[in-house]
Amino acid sequence: MEVNLLGKTELWIKNIFLNDVDLSEIARAVSETLKLGREEVLVTDAGEDYVVVDILRNTLEAENIYGKKKELLDKLKNIHGVKVTEETTIHSEGVLGFIELDYAVAQEVLTKTKEIVENLLEKISKRCIVFPTGEEVRRGVVKDTNSPYIRDRLNKEGFSVDIGSVLPDDTDLIASAIMNAVDNGYGLIITTGGVGAEAKDRTIEALKKIDPDAATPYIMKFHRGTGRHEKDGVKIGVGSVGLSLIVSLPGPNDEVRLCMETLIEGLSKGLDKYELAEEIVRTLKNKYISEHGGMNHVG
Repeated sequence: MEVNLLGKTELWIKNIFLNDVDLSEIARAVSETLKLGREEVLVTDAGEDYVVVDILRNTLEAENIYGKKKELLDKLKNIHGVKVTEETTIHSEGVLGFIELDYAVAQEVLTKTKEIVENLLEKISKRCIVFPTGEEVRRGVVKDTNSPYIRDRLNKEGFSVDIGSVLPDDTDLIASAIMNAVDNGYGLIITTGGVGAEAKDRTIEALKKIDPDAATPYIMKFHRGTGRHEKDGVKIGVGSVGLSLIVSLPGPNDEVRLCMETLIEGLSKGLDKYELAEEIVRTLKNKYISEHGGMNHVG
């Protein structure tokens, strides 16, 4: 389980007596105990009865910190010029301070912490918010049939689903709404509409602004500038930020219904964003091919 040191990267070893010691050996002992690379540990200060070590990274595995005092002291005892006594202490103002925990207590803390984290992650993964997009929906010209369907379908899978406000065709506003949802602990964020090739379609652009590595495969592709088309095709998108998965689906309700079945199946299989995107695109392409007998613009 990875923990963030939150900038508290110094480890103080006090009541340790040094005499003609090679400080690099102390750094080595710390790096081996914490399962770090030798270059990630630096002795920044030392005196006759203390050593200050700095960890040159922001995260560590909790299992490599909690209850590791005895292991570290045993390593230090074997270094020439180092004397460890019963009064020797190890101190940090942050997470590193858990190194002093009794080993048995540390194991209990780790077990309970893992259970809490796993429960929290499960709850987050099952929290969803749906954002319809488009001026025609926002003005009430077109009824939003997608959001209620997605909510009801995901409810059956054990999700808690909220329906967000209708988002305008604006890259920054869509991106801002999605990031707010990420910050509010939604593990699944779904947008519908705005994935087409017209200038007003901005959902994929918003997704790429949030996650430059988002998967955005084409549903169909054609010559740029054809008719009302500003872009060279229609895409869907699947991205991620932190613990949140973001899925940008088309607007037509029949396509959303198909995509949701593929999405639910993909989530149950643990597919990553690239695999999910390809599965959703495959579903939509198969639909178009069956309806139109093989469309040459399905790319």
